[in-house]
Amino acid sequence: MIQRVTVPGLFPPPDYSHASLVEAGTRLAFLAGSVPLDAEGKLVGEGDPVRQAEQVIANLIEQLRAVGSGLEHVLSTDVYVVSTETAALSAVWDVVEASGLSTGPHSSTLLGVGCLGYPGQLVEITATAAVPDTDRP
Repeated sequence: MIQRVTVPGLFPPPDYSHASLVEAGTRLAFLAGSVPLDAEGKLVGEGDPVRQAEQVIANLIEQLRAVGSGLEHVLSTDVYVVSTETAALSAVWDVVEASGLSTGPHSSTLLGVGCLGYPGQLVEITATAAVPDTDRP
């Protein structure tokens, strides 16, 4: 069972929770950073953080599916965007919200960073998800 917690004494977060609690015995998946590369390893959306975010979400969905989970079971994410502009971070967050990833809502951190691992990469998302017993691969 997943319990999402929004702390009453803190600023109400937009479309995410402050914490997620998981009862003992729940399987967890700790996913490596999802990146904007296609199946052949080519960068998708060069120079376009929104297009890259869309590819990152598509890849994240595949990672979740492979472990028997889905976006609705994501507990926590870190969203990395190569930018110092809040508008770029907001544009990427709009993609996250539109994807259904924030349905939980899950706990999330949105970060502007100097660079990421692949040339031209502007977006990466790491995630932790619960894996329901009924959805085992």
